[in-house]
Amino acid sequence: MGGGGNMSVPTTKTEQKKNPLQRAPISKPPFTLSDIKKAIPPHCFERSLIRSSYYLVHDLVLIYIFYYIASTYFHALPSPYSYLAWFAYWIVQGCVSTGIWVNAHECGHQAFSHYPLINDTIGFILHSALLTPYFSWKYSHRRHHSNTASLENDENYVPKTKSELKWFTKAYANNPLGRLFILVFTLTVGLPLYYAINVAGRPYDRFASHYNPYSPIYNDRERLQIYFSDVGVIATSYVLYRVACTQGLTWLVCIYGVPLLVVNGFIVLITFLHHTHSSLPHYDSQEWNWLRGALATVDRDYGVLNYFFHNIADTHVMHHLFSSIPHYHAIEATKAIKPVLGEYYQYDGTPIYKAMWRDFKECIYVEKDNESQEKGVYWYKNNI
Repeated sequence: MGGGGNMSVPTTKTEQKKNPLQRAPISKPPFTLSDIKKAIPPHCFERSLIRSSYYLVHDLVLIYIFYYIASTYFHALPSPYSYLAWFAYWIVQGCVSTGIWVNAHECGHQAFSHYPLINDTIGFILHSALLTPYFSWKYSHRRHHSNTASLENDENYVPKTKSELKWFTKAYANNPLGRLFILVFTLTVGLPLYYAINVAGRPYDRFASHYNPYSPIYNDRERLQIYFSDVGVIATSYVLYRVACTQGLTWLVCIYGVPLLVVNGFIVLITFLHHTHSSLPHYDSQEWNWLRGALATVDRDYGVLNYFFHNIADTHVMHHLFSSIPHYHAIEATKAIKPVLGEYYQYDGTPIYKAMWRDFKECIYVEKDNESQEKGVYWYKNNI
């Protein structure tokens, strides 16, 4: 919906012709963060509670309409039409609900409005309804933005070096069937496992979990709010339990469970493809700095889904530079910074289903290039 729901497309002949797998430049950028900010129209930084609320209400109305149709009419449909109707419901409800998750993400970045209490209240309710621990995620995600592409300090999608690969990765990642299993496993249970046991997260010297207030992810000032996050998830779980008792488990799975699975799958896919790409470098502490890390991400095009995802995928480079810009200004801000970033702007218009398979195949671990003079720069490889 950002920018009227326009899809992100290459805007120059240079962008159109560029090989999306060509490595991003790693030399010091000829611009500063201030230079980039000056290129963005000032109104793009304005956050409107009314406008943000409009998009949120729009999503909630669509969700209710789809719920009403499914719960009122699907039971009267003969098979196979009922199966087709449920499949369609799961997809469209999952896509729109992903937009709800993104709205909560905006709240976590204080991009929803100028009022932190309103942002956190709305974000807490929305994420809790989707079984995401809001404050727990908010703080770990903030650290991801502060340490993007750092091998030591980034919070998620931290790639392993070849020597750190697990045996099952070596055994199955280069096997098509094994890769398919890993892909399906990642898209279905990857997000809950990240919340619960920090799968694909930053390695810590002790157990880390988004549900544990004393997890090493958090500092002392944040621990109380982690308890609030847990209360939100527990409260939602209890409501779901009561619904299952009255409506039946099958009804709950069909109405809520499968669309939630779609939401989780899209969030994992979107974030994975943002930061996993053959063109993107990762840095150790010798070479990393904030601007280098923020530029080490890539915009993707999900076609019509950009509309329902509030342009979270096709304006991600800009988002890592200025995360408080609301989604409805994101397209305009992205277009404004492209001339400044030049070759430092990364975009890959490969169809998502192709990109997903390619990047799961090609981006298995990172290592240095022996011939490179940049000794702290790592690139994705797959020759295991």
